Amino acid sequence: MSRRIVPPLVSGTLFGAGLALGGMTDPARVRGFLDLFGAWDPTLAFVMGGAVIVMAIAWRFVPGMRRPLFAEKFALPDRTDLTPKLIIGAALFGIGWGIAGLCPGPGVAALAIAPASAAVFVLALLAGMGIVRLTERSS
Repeated sequence: MSRRIVPPLVSGTLFGAGLALGGMTDPARVRGFLDLFGAWDPTLAFVMGGAVIVMAIAWRFVPGMRRPLFAEKFALPDRTDLTPKLIIGAALFGIGWGIAGLCPGPGVAALAIAPASAAVFVLALLAGMGIVRLTERSS
């Protein structure tokens, strides 16, 4: 195995384990979070809060670093990245997330826990990615 694949593999595994431990592979929890006027479930808020705390700490180290540990340079977004295509994609992502109760990370992690139901989501995700690739090539 190439040494370049190890950091993303380790971070992806850690991310997936965190999602599973946080209950984010259960679509009912995600839908419960989005149900503000019904049986609201705050679990996702705690998972997001934990992620924000970790990133806030990590960002304190970035200014003192000449470059990332596993890349040649930092790739930070700027205001020019905010395009109509990105906004439409974000809206579609949110709609799909609300309907399915899963986003890509938890969907893939759910393959290990509930493969039958997660497979439908992952196949739809892959189909959507394929459609985007096809439409981008033709334009």
